[in-house]
Amino acid sequence: MQITRTDIEQAAQIVYAAMPPTPQYCWPLLREHLGMNIWVKHENHTPVGAFKIRGGLVYFAHLARSGNMPRGVISATRGNHGQSIGFAARRYGVPATIVVPHGNSVEKNAAMRALGVELIEYGEDFQAAREYAATLALARGLHMVPSFHPLLVTGVATYSLELLRAVPDLDVVYVPIGLGSGICGMIAARDALGLNTRVVGVVSAHAPAYAESFQAGRLIEAPARTRVADGMACRVPEQDALAFMWRGVDRMVQVTDDEVEAAMRLLFACTHNVCEGAGAAALAAAAQERLRNTGRNVAVVASGGNVDREAFAAILAAPAAV
Repeated sequence: MQITRTDIEQAAQIVYAAMPPTPQYCWPLLREHLGMNIWVKHENHTPVGAFKIRGGLVYFAHLARSGNMPRGVISATRGNHGQSIGFAARRYGVPATIVVPHGNSVEKNAAMRALGVELIEYGEDFQAAREYAATLALARGLHMVPSFHPLLVTGVATYSLELLRAVPDLDVVYVPIGLGSGICGMIAARDALGLNTRVVGVVSAHAPAYAESFQAGRLIEAPARTRVADGMACRVPEQDALAFMWRGVDRMVQVTDDEVEAAMRLLFACTHNVCEGAGAAALAAAAQERLRNTGRNVAVVASGGNVDREAFAAILAAPAAV
């Protein structure tokens, strides 16, 4: 998978036809609390509240340009990818079906339905939903939109291009990993700009498949049992994503659910931003490594803000210390 600076810049023009660039801020209270210059890239500020929208827009734009726009599409998600597909499909007038596992976020499900998708609940985790979506694609003659694809990576790489151009002297950037498009996009943008910024992957300690695979140098499946970071609940990694990570990721950091919840509270207290578990995981990793980051310029990707209200209220009610 080769993604050039031109590829990302062309993708940005597609993205900016639907939304403006998102901001990156160095919040004073956050800097004071963690003792480092830390920038937050606010992908929770997109029209669907997550970075995934960028990939969906680019993927559908290329379908349209190919002249082979399908009569219907289908995909699987824990929520943010599904919103991306729903948002882009509606712009092109294409019916979309999304498969989610049982027990998925109530509010993410509602957001997808509001975008006009047919929502189907199946299986106990993302992988089961994904396999069922592939089966339905064949049975119904629908185009299966993958959860990982070079066009999706190129689309989401546009947020990394924004961040790295705005703050070119970053020493390290922490990126949460679900299936891998975000961190692969960061590597592509970093390399396209010729920067030396270290890219650190962040996974849930309760869904360690990518961390274990990265360490072993081969694909390893692992249970996904996180209670709070559903966007990182990956049981089976993508081989293509791993190949990209092995070439461009400095290291992996695992964060516990307790650390993620503490980071969600800290983000709200210091920035008044709402982040879901996966969206706060990068900050949790930076906090875990605060001594290592003393004197460094650090960035974290707030990849999404789509957390159910009742769950977030319970998290906020707990003590605020990290």
